Amino acid sequence: MSLQSDKWIRHMALNEGMIEPFEEGQVRYVNGEKVISYGLSSYGYDLRVAREFMVFTNLYNSLVDPKRFDESAFVRIEADTCIIPPNSFALARSVEYFRIPRNVLTICIGKSTYARCGIIVNVTPFEPEWEGYVTLEISNTTPLPAKIYANEGLAQVLFYEGAEACETSYKERGGKYMHQTSITLPVA
Repeated sequence: MSLQSDKWIRHMALNEGMIEPFEEGQVRYVNGEKVISYGLSSYGYDLRVAREFMVFTNLYNSLVDPKRFDESAFVRIEADTCIIPPNSFALARSVEYFRIPRNVLTICIGKSTYARCGIIVNVTPFEPEWEGYVTLEISNTTPLPAKIYANEGLAQVLFYEGAEACETSYKERGGKYMHQTSITLPVA
């Protein structure tokens, strides 16, 4: 597998619809205001977080169980910012819609701006022929509330192209997180 450059990512986004909407360069200012950067970088793409959040709350003394996930453990928020309580987490979704080619696997990691504040972004790989909006997991590892900014950069996607296409793609396996249009909770 080889890591793909900005030239390859630009071509795949503009000609194959791999990323929509697509920013051809790093956006650092919007309407004269500084933002956490997003868009095409040297060897990746910095995705944005949308205004849609689900913040975990232990109001009902919930248990986190991936086989029986209780949606009432979350508070839904639609806003330009989201406050994540200390030692808690939120789910969100990307602004961008991704269509991953059959011979590509991606790794998505949090941006250093958030990591240096104790905010960790965890996203599982986008498998070959997966498509949809990305459900983002954002953990606040600090003892203080943490602020997340919607429509700004949150994580960087790195694209790895295989020497050959996989035998069975995510789409062909009937992957349970295919075609996500909003935040998707765990499916056992």
